Amino acid sequence: MNWEEIFIALPKLWDGALVTMELVLISCLIGFVIAVPVALMRASNNWWVSNVPLIYTFFFRGTPLLVQLFLFYYGAAQFDAVRDSMFWPIFKEAYVCALVVFALNTGAYTAEIFRGAIQTVPHGEIEAGIAIGMTKPTLYRRIVLPRAIRMALPAYGNEIILMLKSSALAYTITLLDLTGVTRTIIARNYLAIEMYFAAGVIYLLLTFVFIQVWMRIEKRLMRFQA
Repeated sequence: MNWEEIFIALPKLWDGALVTMELVLISCLIGFVIAVPVALMRASNNWWVSNVPLIYTFFFRGTPLLVQLFLFYYGAAQFDAVRDSMFWPIFKEAYVCALVVFALNTGAYTAEIFRGAIQTVPHGEIEAGIAIGMTKPTLYRRIVLPRAIRMALPAYGNEIILMLKSSALAYTITLLDLTGVTRTIIARNYLAIEMYFAAGVIYLLLTFVFIQVWMRIEKRLMRFQA
């Protein structure tokens, strides 16, 4: 193990890790905003309202993230209509394209997590809200969504960790995230084992820090159960 080369590479690897964290953070925030209304639609008793967003969730949960990246980044450029449209600045930039795909992907998974949580909110709590005269929007804002999000925290935390690891695919569309920087360094020094070892340790550290933070968030939000 060439430790000297690992220490030399650490600043560049850290720069790649910052890109990775930025991608994951922004995509998860956007994905959360997408997931809440989609989850509410999926939990609706109306057949049409419930099944319209199913097309979105089925596509992004049913196809590999790598295929989605290629379709958006390489596939969209094949159509003149896309290149001539206002959306071309989005599809021609690797960073923005990765961000859009990651957000849509994690939004689909998060929506299903929240849907399951919404449907398991105790019916007695909903009836109590109705009994005191809450309107449906108030009921969802004050009872259903806060309760569902708390119940979904463990599963949602796992989804964010999976997104962190899946973000390693960003290098396939030329982004210099942690994995992309690692491969670039290997192309210069040919020390694949050392560089992948260092990258793996950084991914583990990022996951460890996230788990510790998330556990504290869970403990704070679920303190009423203590």
